[in-house]
Amino acid sequence: MTQPVPAANGRVDVYFDVICPWCYIGHRRVRTALAAMPDDRRPLVVWRAFELGPDLGRVPGTTAAEQMAAESWWGPDATARIAHIRGVGAAEGLRLNLHLARPVNSFDAHRLVKLAAARGRVDHVLEAVMRGYHTDGLNIADHAVLERIGAASGLDRDDIRAMLNGDTFAVDVRADERLAQRMGVVSVPSLVVGGRPPVSGVLAADALRRILSTATSVSAP
Repeated sequence: MTQPVPAANGRVDVYFDVICPWCYIGHRRVRTALAAMPDDRRPLVVWRAFELGPDLGRVPGTTAAEQMAAESWWGPDATARIAHIRGVGAAEGLRLNLHLARPVNSFDAHRLVKLAAARGRVDHVLEAVMRGYHTDGLNIADHAVLERIGAASGLDRDDIRAMLNGDTFAVDVRADERLAQRMGVVSVPSLVVGGRPPVSGVLAADALRRILSTATSVSAP
């Protein structure tokens, strides 16, 4: 369900995956940047799905930290890199517990975010899903977990249950992923403003604010 684009303020698309710690950091920084902007300059931000592991299952396996320590990933550099991610997150007030988070399929979590956007609760739900996964180590592929998170964030429990038990918003998630390919998005978080090339969504809040401000009067695809 496409959100309307304000005529004056334009739109910024942010591609993300809820299981990406940098996306949690990016979400916090985008919110900080938007809060520093006057209402008449603040663009519509649309959070768009980008699955990093579409083939992942719904049953949690090894932790993110364990996977990062694999030779095929960071190997002996993992400890320092994990510490760096945790430190950057801590500077934003986030607890990134990569030793608790266990990567799982995020498709239904993205559908929950779409439902939240349709109900005007996207920031609340996105924050709660990411906190549940990255801080509390919850299985965000589990429907009961998603239902609990969504309801605690202000969504109607029956709406959540009906969505999860059907295919509502599945088309929207797939459409986001096709659009990401079209726009040249290859990593997350990425910001796209008015069809311009993607830029990093983990820039400092001041830099993000300058990018967001360029959305004014820029049409988006």
